[in-house]
Amino acid sequence: MATKFHLGWFLQGSSVQAWGEPWTGNIGTDWMQPRFFMEMAQNLERVGFDYILIEDSSYIGESFNGRGIYLNAALSVPRQDPSVVAALMTQVTKRIGIVPTFGTFAYPPYLLARLVATLDQVSAGRIGWNMVTGSSDYAARNFGLPGMPDHDLRYDMADEYIDVVKKLWASWEPGALVADNQTGVFADPSKVHSVDFEGKWYKVRGPLNSGPAPQGQPVIAQAGGSPRGRQFAAGHADTIVTSVKGIAGMKAYRDDVRARAKALGRNPDHIKLLFLVDPIIGETMEEAEMKKARKAARAAERLHERLAHFGKTLNIDFSTMDLDKPIGELTTNGHQQSLDEFKKKAGNKTLREAMAEWNSTSLCVELLGTPDAIASQMEEAMQEVGGDGFLFSMPNVSRRTVAEVTDGLLPALQARGLVRKKYAFEQLRDNLLEY
Repeated sequence: MATKFHLGWFLQGSSVQAWGEPWTGNIGTDWMQPRFFMEMAQNLERVGFDYILIEDSSYIGESFNGRGIYLNAALSVPRQDPSVVAALMTQVTKRIGIVPTFGTFAYPPYLLARLVATLDQVSAGRIGWNMVTGSSDYAARNFGLPGMPDHDLRYDMADEYIDVVKKLWASWEPGALVADNQTGVFADPSKVHSVDFEGKWYKVRGPLNSGPAPQGQPVIAQAGGSPRGRQFAAGHADTIVTSVKGIAGMKAYRDDVRARAKALGRNPDHIKLLFLVDPIIGETMEEAEMKKARKAARAAERLHERLAHFGKTLNIDFSTMDLDKPIGELTTNGHQQSLDEFKKKAGNKTLREAMAEWNSTSLCVELLGTPDAIASQMEEAMQEVGGDGFLFSMPNVSRRTVAEVTDGLLPALQARGLVRKKYAFEQLRDNLLEY
């Protein structure tokens, strides 16, 4: 019998999607109204996806010779506040999890704990929090900070931050809500507690005034790639997203995180690792190959846009580098795993050659072909890696590409018994732990 795996969708921001690409309609003028995202959530729920993760950033990129290319090409801009879009998604769905991104540098712990608990309440227990520490000095300055702390220090601070947030979520004990009209007692005061936390970086009194979250502790998502990031994720995350490349790398990453979790006293089976993929789906293999060729040609045409987007995540200005010379030594205070993977693949190649081979569309493992062929590829990958699922990260998101997944690929996966046909539980955490 086939072993089921989990599915999520990495939605790259909550505003303009694939502007300028075919089959995106009038997204350039319609993006302010989230009808597309609400429809998307309903369609992904219809086929049993575990969750939608809403990526976010709180600044306009400037890493490639200023803001111009980012604004001209709608590269990660504009971005709406993910909490608003997440709340709207929850109101048109009943089972799928919604996981907005919030940075620890942008929210005091009390505000974050209250916001996420409220979202969990209005969704009846289907909210997750994609916890990020931030990586851009531009973002930090938007919040009155001089810049981002060093990479590992950010995780030290996040350890304390998440400790505070968990204590705030726990400030209402189970059974604290009574709502007894006969006795006139709404909440039992003996079960609602102050936190009185004072640490090295944060100080919070508590308790939360929002009341408890239905899940008790909402689901925590994380994307730790560096050794320090993996240690953090192993200690706190319920689901981890990663873009490590290749079957061997995927298995090594999963084994490492699970070993770290076990050493920390956690049950590794309670952490679901989802690997980023971007399937290229065709009715025939020939059609899929043609799509791949078109995508590669378009990527070559948009080399500077790709460099600008990649540089934004790394805090590196590639516009100052010669495209036809080896990339040389690169360092970052941003996403270290992405840079390490890039340098490993680039070797002594020029920047132009390295970007031509830096196939961001395949992400962890290439998925190419008919729906049934891709279902087979996903099954084989999971068997070799050991689990736990895939996170779809498609840069060209439109109603057409969503339908290719929901009405093309998912029936093939369901026919093989690889994913659920219906939800067993009402809350996100329970559905993640179903298998």
